[in-house]
Amino acid sequence: MKRVVLAGALTCALLSPGMSHAQAFGQFGGAVPLPLNGHLAGAYLRMSGSDVSLLGQLRLSLYPNVDFGFVGGVSRVDVGGVNRTAIKLGADFKTQVAKNTETFPLDLSLGAALGIDTAEDFTVLSVGPFAQLSRRVELSNGQSLVPYGGLGFMFARADAGGSNATDVSVPLRAGVEYHLQPGAILLAEMQLALSDKVNDDILFTLGVNFPF
Repeated sequence: MKRVVLAGALTCALLSPGMSHAQAFGQFGGAVPLPLNGHLAGAYLRMSGSDVSLLGQLRLSLYPNVDFGFVGGVSRVDVGGVNRTAIKLGADFKTQVAKNTETFPLDLSLGAALGIDTAEDFTVLSVGPFAQLSRRVELSNGQSLVPYGGLGFMFARADAGGSNATDVSVPLRAGVEYHLQPGAILLAEMQLALSDKVNDDILFTLGVNFPF
């Protein structure tokens, strides 16, 4: 009986208009790609009204002005009072198309992302392009801040309990990196899904990045 209730609750939640609110995986950082042959590892706590996720990221650069990211982790989903553990996996790339200069005061990158949430009885797949802006601000103590923002256009397909549906969301991100030292970066980010069909559309992320 509990399994039937769980499947029904997840089906209603994931196939409702707000199903895609949590499926846009972030890059968790600014618009500037890693330097050629650079690497970065990160760990993040991501929270919304219906789930809590622990995520890790590995980024690397094989070409100038381009980097790739791989995200994975687990989330605890609470739908209708029923809890479920889901696996999150994602990948993305970005390429820098404009740099911070006297005539253009921001760094701008374009890219695309693919993400999947999966557990027993349901799967949500999302894919879409995005744009990211940021600007590095040097502080008097030798540290720096990197405020950033991003906008995506994500297509999502959910399969749950033998049913399926598709949806589109427009995730808007705003965040800041605090560069403590060359090997440690603190991060805070908020994501809002700009869509007429939204349920739990606000996500908060706290994390740390380690370039190496």
